[in-house]
Amino acid sequence: MTAPCILVAGTWDTKDAELGYMRDVILRQGGRVLTMDVSVLGDPSTPSDISKHQVAEAAGSSIAAAIAAEDENTAMQVMATGAARLAAAAHAEGRIQGVIVLGGTMGTDLALDLCSALPLGVPKYVVSTVSFSPMLPPERLPADIQMILWAGGLYGLNSICKASLSQAAGAVLGAARAVEPPQRDRPLIGMTSFGKTVLRYMVSLKPALEARGFEVAVFHATGMGGRAFESLAAEGAFAAVLDFAPQEVGNHLFGSAITAGPDRMISAGARGIPQIVSIGCYDLVDLVGWHPVPSHLEGLPGHAHNRLLSSVVLDADGRRKVARAIMGKLAEAKGEVVFLLPTRGGNEWDREGGPLCDAEGLAAFVNEVRRACPPNVRLVEMEAHINDPAFSEAALTVVEDWIARGVLAGR
Repeated sequence: MTAPCILVAGTWDTKDAELGYMRDVILRQGGRVLTMDVSVLGDPSTPSDISKHQVAEAAGSSIAAAIAAEDENTAMQVMATGAARLAAAAHAEGRIQGVIVLGGTMGTDLALDLCSALPLGVPKYVVSTVSFSPMLPPERLPADIQMILWAGGLYGLNSICKASLSQAAGAVLGAARAVEPPQRDRPLIGMTSFGKTVLRYMVSLKPALEARGFEVAVFHATGMGGRAFESLAAEGAFAAVLDFAPQEVGNHLFGSAITAGPDRMISAGARGIPQIVSIGCYDLVDLVGWHPVPSHLEGLPGHAHNRLLSSVVLDADGRRKVARAIMGKLAEAKGEVVFLLPTRGGNEWDREGGPLCDAEGLAAFVNEVRRACPPNVRLVEMEAHINDPAFSEAALTVVEDWIARGVLAGR
């Protein structure tokens, strides 16, 4: 078997020693390397496999133009565009099986674009001085990106930074050797949910859908899970989506840091992928547990899930806003959309008698869904809770109808 080839990218004019060190670690471990220089002003000590001129040209520009801009941000965005395009092409042509990028804030900005150009399942490692920093917006992070802090290595090699660089180089090569890329031998259904303590439909739906010939991937809708879900939907990876936990829409609407970005609940519709949508945890806004509650959400009831994650419970007005936001997104869908509306609640805690039960708030949401539902969305109501068997049965009924009509191909 041919050894994996890893793309090693960075500004080889200023970080020649560090990038060369990672290249050599990969080579000593039996891997192969393709080097890419994204410098603008200087040149590496030895030519890279993909030169800075090729990178700029791939962006429809040139190094001379980037320099003439006299603005480092503009110049690096040119290089980011070119690097992303060349990396995607190299992977599509089978020339690389993984990527590692090194940088400070400038290099990390570029690395996020480069890694986002590669499909899920391609090992993506970033060695950065700002790994895990709040400067990195969740919507720019590829779903399967790996990061390690480039500790103590901003200027030159030392034993501290070598520990990080060698780990990252070994990790990306090991990942490229071990990875099992997603298969496409069965139609894939994407489903959103939370853990079984709050939402339970996936327990029965997953085996039922698999029995009908589908592969089912369940995404944890806590920001990055929604990002992965949307990324795959945008690629057209799903035959259908069962987007039953749209809470990230509300999170973004109310300014939570736990967000999947503004495009949540848009990608499947834009691709014409059939959707079944519902209301799992629609009434909650998740917050970073150790952050203070934002002033505009103060006074609302709360639920501490753990030290990392807490939630506030929206009032009736907040729930109406969520309903309008969801329906506004679904109105743009190009494929079939069914909205399942269980009128007795959308998570285990809001059942009648439950700790977060708010019958008035639920009624306000239900009425707003009815009012705002666009003509392209088929609204299916049921006197049931989302965790009742009747909900899962209703979802399967829609899937069976789609199979019968050829909207969805089962086994």
